[in-house]
Amino acid sequence: MLLATPTSEAEKSQRQVHVNGHDYILREYVGNMPLRGKYVEGNEENDNGMPQGFLVYQPPGSVTPPHFHETNQFQVFVDGTGSMGKHAAAPLTVQYANGHTPYGPIVAGETGVRYFTLRQQWDPGAKYMPESRDKLQKGNQRTRIKANIPVYDDAARADRRAVCVESIFDSEPDGLSAGIYYLGGGDSLTLPNPSETGGEYLVVASGVMMHDGKSFDRWSTIYVTQDEAAFDVQAGSEGLDLLLLEFPRL
Repeated sequence: MLLATPTSEAEKSQRQVHVNGHDYILREYVGNMPLRGKYVEGNEENDNGMPQGFLVYQPPGSVTPPHFHETNQFQVFVDGTGSMGKHAAAPLTVQYANGHTPYGPIVAGETGVRYFTLRQQWDPGAKYMPESRDKLQKGNQRTRIKANIPVYDDAARADRRAVCVESIFDSEPDGLSAGIYYLGGGDSLTLPNPSETGGEYLVVASGVMMHDGKSFDRWSTIYVTQDEAAFDVQAGSEGLDLLLLEFPRL
């Protein structure tokens, strides 16, 4: 299964969600984005069996307190200023957290901060700490974070003469991995087969990706299930910086 959403389509789904006294703006990319900013008892009945990926704009000065989710997720900080826990989270920062792994707070800076939340499965909502400690399942906690991942402008992409890949998180035994691919105008390649992972997200960090006759510009997103064939990538004439975020096997 492929779930592909250009940014132009995601913009049509934009709406506000009230979170801890502030209005956050969400754009839906994969599955259904959250209806509210916290877990409500019984929300599990709304699980549609799909992965869940959306872009968040967190307004200036707002704070998302420490919390956890039930499912594995990546977060990608793509614009603005902010922090994740003790780490600065300027673009481009990638964070991974296993389900039931507390993290945060997420603090937005003076310009606010935009980040993708990309989940392996649907999640019933944020469980804030310490009040949700009784719902936390211990024993499989894991986080990874890396900041200052470079993305490039049109001029720099135009000068490329070869495809290059940089590791963000080295591959782990259960399939967890992340990397970024840098392609020049018109370049193409086949990504690693997803069969050894628990599914993967592709995020256009810069430039344009072509697929199935469609153009996917900055922040466009594709979800690829583990039973799909290896994904063929082609850069537009502008070149392409593409994130590949691979989940652990369930």
